[in-house]
Amino acid sequence: MAVPKVAPRSAVSELASLLVSPEIARLVGELEATRWTGRPGYPIRTMVGMALAKSLYAIPTWTRTVRLVGEHAALQAALGCPGKVPSEWACYRFTRKLREHSDALARCLDRVTAGLHERLPQMGANVAIDASDMAAYANGQRFVSKGGRERDADEYSDPDASWGHRSAVSTRKGGGFYGYKLHMAVCADTDLPLAWQVETGRRNESSFAVPLIDAVRARGFAAETCAMDKGYDLAPIYAECEARDVRPIMPLRASPDVKRGEHRPPTCEHGKWRFAGSDAKRGASKWRCPTGECQPASVWVKADRLHPLIPRETLRWRKLYRGRASVERSFGRLKNDWALAPLRVRGIERVRLHADLTVLAQLSRALSRVRSRPTGRSSRPVPQAA
Repeated sequence: MAVPKVAPRSAVSELASLLVSPEIARLVGELEATRWTGRPGYPIRTMVGMALAKSLYAIPTWTRTVRLVGEHAALQAALGCPGKVPSEWACYRFTRKLREHSDALARCLDRVTAGLHERLPQMGANVAIDASDMAAYANGQRFVSKGGRERDADEYSDPDASWGHRSAVSTRKGGGFYGYKLHMAVCADTDLPLAWQVETGRRNESSFAVPLIDAVRARGFAAETCAMDKGYDLAPIYAECEARDVRPIMPLRASPDVKRGEHRPPTCEHGKWRFAGSDAKRGASKWRCPTGECQPASVWVKADRLHPLIPRETLRWRKLYRGRASVERSFGRLKNDWALAPLRVRGIERVRLHADLTVLAQLSRALSRVRSRPTGRSSRPVPQAA
């Protein structure tokens, strides 16, 4: 028996559903309340829709977005601007307005994440944190000419950006880059961003791990574990995570104490001791003699960087650390499917707004798809295919 095919989702219908969602509608209302003088201009709903369409269609510039809407009658109908498409200059003025009222956009993002959490109660239990480079929309040459002097800070077209280091990806060589870094905490089960921060390239990733966890908790997510790469392997990060009742999942760097083997489980003449559970209140993990002949047969080991409450030798730790790949997938989708990169704006405030609007479009679409599920359907991770 032939199974009927399901019609693919249309970006136009998705955009129309986003604009009528209570979270976006409230943002439109708050921005309309700020328009008390001057010429009427284009409707705020239309301008918010233009910002969402830019990400839904993965268009890096306002000029191309305006050109698309101008040629797309269905998009004009969804935006409520038939025959009167806003110009790119109107879009630039609107982004300036959003920067001036960034608190309204932040409240909208909080409402969208709260809606997702209400529909997906387990969302945010396991978190993954990492940072990704965003090359600046500027001349990134460090020297004014080959063999010449180093370029001064005021000679760059984007003076807010700075030099940072990035690792090699695919055929791209690792090394220095000029631009920004997006620090982000992602739900390991849904690949959806929970908290993020844009900083210049020189800022170290480890400085933002704990603030991101605090931002995730401030949005109501009960983070239980947090997976990070070995670049975050620092004793203060372990201590801050445990103080927030979050289990850190990180591989060890080859520090001197690791080279001495201090991270290994206890041993005796009967072999390596086995993990027998942990107690968060006591702040220690229990290890037991493999034969039980030793006296005492078990010992408690205080939790620290070398001996976390979820030991690295366990299957649970390996499974949780595999969830760290979710943040890498999220970076890839935001950059390639939602036009987060390449950057076409200069200045850290503009880059932050660009990142906020991109994440807003992704989270709003995810919330819309969750709400469109049939009633009674089990809560499963939201598919994030473009």
